[in-house]
Amino acid sequence: MKIVIIGYGKMGRVLEQAAQESRVGVAAIVGKAPGDDVYAELSAVGAAFDCLIDFSHHSNIEKVLRYAQEHAKPLVLAVTGFSDRQRQQIQAAAATVPIVFSQNLSVGIQAMKDVVARLSRAIGAGFDVELIEKHHNQKEDAPSGTAKMLLSALDGIDKKTIVNGRNGLQKRADNEIGVHAVRGGTIVGEHTLIFAGNDEIIEIKHTALSKRIFADGALRAAQFVVPQPAGLYGMAEVLK
Repeated sequence: MKIVIIGYGKMGRVLEQAAQESRVGVAAIVGKAPGDDVYAELSAVGAAFDCLIDFSHHSNIEKVLRYAQEHAKPLVLAVTGFSDRQRQQIQAAAATVPIVFSQNLSVGIQAMKDVVARLSRAIGAGFDVELIEKHHNQKEDAPSGTAKMLLSALDGIDKKTIVNGRNGLQKRADNEIGVHAVRGGTIVGEHTLIFAGNDEIIEIKHTALSKRIFADGALRAAQFVVPQPAGLYGMAEVLK
C-alpha cells in the first residue's frame, strides 16, 4: 500500500516514520516546505498511491475532499475542529469515495468510548457527569474533538446542558455536564470522564503518551478503507 500524507507538521512527520517502520510506502507528502517528495499543494501530486491520510488543518477540507473525489481515492481524516457545514461536506463526499473519519484514531480511545456507552446505560441518570481534557498549548479547538466524541457516547442519560468551565457563585444544576479544557506544555492528550454519585465515584481515563498511537491508528484505518465501497466509516468499523 502507498499513501499520500497531507500535512507535514509534527503528526505528519510521526506518520511518515510509522509508515516507514510498517513498510507502508509514502508516495508523496503535502506540506509547507516543497522538496523532492514534499509538495506545497495537493493538486501537484501526480504519483500513484492507494490512500490519502489528512493530518493537516480543518481549513483544508474542501481541497482535500475535492481531490479525493476527482481522483477516486479513499481518505482517512485525522483532523478535528470541523464546523457543522464542513461535516456536511464530508458526509456528502462519502457518497462517492470511502472515508474514515474519527475525532481520535487511538485504539484505546475507541475502547474507552465503548466502556462509556455501557457504563452510562448501566448507571442511568443517578450520577453527575464531568469531563476533563488536557492537551498541549498549541491546540486550537476546545473542547477537543475526542471530548465531544466521548460525550456523544453517553447512553441512557437524558440530554444535558454542556457547561464549559465554571465561574461565579452558582451551584451545579442537575441537568449539567461540566467540560473542562486544560492547555499547557507538550501534553499529548488526556481525557477523564467522571461519574459522581452519592458516596461513590467512577473515573475512566485515557492518557496518550506519544503521537505515535494516532499514526498507527491512521495506518490501520488506511489498510481498512482502501478496499471499501463509498461510505463514511469510523474507528469502530476499522477495529472490527
